[in-house]
Amino acid sequence: MNNAGRGSTQKLRALWGLAGVALLTVLWLLWLLRWAPGAVPEPQSTLTILIWHWPFANQPPELPSNTCSRYGVAHCHLSTNRSLLATADAVVFHHRELQTQKIRLPLAERPHGQPWVWVSMESPSHTHGLGRFQGVFNWVLSYRRDSDIFMPYGCLEPHEGPAPPLPAKNGVAVWVVSNFQKRQRRVQLYQQLAPHLRVDMFGHANRRPLCTNCLLPTVARYLFYLAFENSQHPDYITEKFWHNALAAGTVPVVLGPPRATYEAFVPPDAFVHVDDFGSAQELAAFLTGMNESQYRSYFAWRHRFRVRRLVDWQERFCAICARYPHLPRDQVYQDLQGWFQARTPQAGEARLAGCGRCGSTAGC
Repeated sequence: MNNAGRGSTQKLRALWGLAGVALLTVLWLLWLLRWAPGAVPEPQSTLTILIWHWPFANQPPELPSNTCSRYGVAHCHLSTNRSLLATADAVVFHHRELQTQKIRLPLAERPHGQPWVWVSMESPSHTHGLGRFQGVFNWVLSYRRDSDIFMPYGCLEPHEGPAPPLPAKNGVAVWVVSNFQKRQRRVQLYQQLAPHLRVDMFGHANRRPLCTNCLLPTVARYLFYLAFENSQHPDYITEKFWHNALAAGTVPVVLGPPRATYEAFVPPDAFVHVDDFGSAQELAAFLTGMNESQYRSYFAWRHRFRVRRLVDWQERFCAICARYPHLPRDQVYQDLQGWFQARTPQAGEARLAGCGRCGSTAGC
């Protein structure tokens, strides 16, 4: 090769080298811009969550475009428009309507790879027909801590400022109940307590129903509230605990999952657990023998926290978008019934690191 040829080759190599350096420089600058503080984030696409049938309703509520932003969840669109089935990022099915066969699954029209979410806030004792849904659902939204989208009935959130004063008390114990069946453990325990503890009962069970605005003022007058769940299952702690007792300003006497489960949500001195006593008579003696100082110690949590109830279905469904990036795309519940009817966790098992979306870990 002559000198002219060699010169041309060297020039081409030099140009390619400069081009490579320029390309690497551009890529490096782009990387810096992407990760630098204050950099403009990449636009995030909006997720569409299709609710196939709104829970316990014949007509769904209006769902404006800012529905989820009110709960701190951005880029999330809730819809009940079934024509979006082919394009929705996830489809939600509430079990009560499936159980009563008010709705049917659109299996034939299901797009390949589309996540379906099974939703229920009821206990396994009141949930039937799960055997029909083997290998159908990808994610679960429920009160169970091991759900893909965990949504408890309530939680404690940090609160600054003085604790609200305790309501004046003129009664010992109260219970609001409508479903009163002798086979229930809560009814059996109540009947064992009654000879030793004065319990005033309200609700449809004894034809003394309370209006919505009457419940808390009525319960607040009592020292203790029987927060007895209708059945005992993992993590099943309902409004009986969060609303009827804690929010009312009375001490809950709880019958439900083990003490360790309650302690995953609230401090251990915020409630009385029936499992801590050998008999109903022993429990009654403990409650009636409590002095004022001991009683007030059950409200120490009110100096740091307040109750937040999580009962809005819109908030529950918006939580799907918040969890969406972290959920497994290839997961399928092959035995949903077996999972939902799993055993109750035993004392000493791992506790939850946070309470729902409250962001509170200190009180858990």
